Amino acid sequence: MSLKWADVLDIAIELAESRPDVDPRYVNFVDLHGWVLALPDFDDDPQRGGEKVLEAIQAAWIEESE
Repeated sequence: MSLKWADVLDIAIELAESRPDVDPRYVNFVDLHGWVLALPDFDDDPQRGGEKVLEAIQAAWIEESE
């Protein structure tokens, strides 16, 4: 399965599993963007990862961590 920017919840779950020591409330968008691109299943245009989608991923990651 390849992940796209629209797969916000799946990306958040992958990030929560791959970075358990990170508090998603304090992640900046530059780091978040890079971490999403580094996910092994991620396959989408890096330019499409704008602020709104990164906010959605961060919010889902926060929920996943609670």
